[in-house]
Amino acid sequence: MKRLLYISTARSPLRPSELEALLMKSRTANSAADLTGMLVVGGRRFLQVLEGPDQAVTTTFERIARDPRHFALVKLHDKEVAARSFASWAMGFEQGGVSAASATLEEQVNALVAPIADPTLRAYFTGFAKTHTSA
Repeated sequence: MKRLLYISTARSPLRPSELEALLMKSRTANSAADLTGMLVVGGRRFLQVLEGPDQAVTTTFERIARDPRHFALVKLHDKEVAARSFASWAMGFEQGGVSAASATLEEQVNALVAPIADPTLRAYFTGFAKTHTSA
């Protein structure tokens, strides 16, 4: 099983309806490919982790890399893992810059990643959320 984490920048801000359509499509495709993961959006920056069968992760990342809506894709973490950290999520999602009734992006992401055993993976998400809380 493979886990891949990357960061990218959207060429232009996505409207909420565009982001919702992207999430719905991703969740359907990820479920069919036995992929799980999480996406955090801060302004125009995206931090996403994909995990699952090696070929499914690789194929999905290659498709994402060809998507003209974003650029500057950088792999931050790409390794074999024994177990999933996001086993119950076809694609968990949090977004900065949207007024939350009770918590900041940083607080929401910290709560979501608290159970993750891999400290490096957890640090990528908490650091991203801290930087993009007001994005």
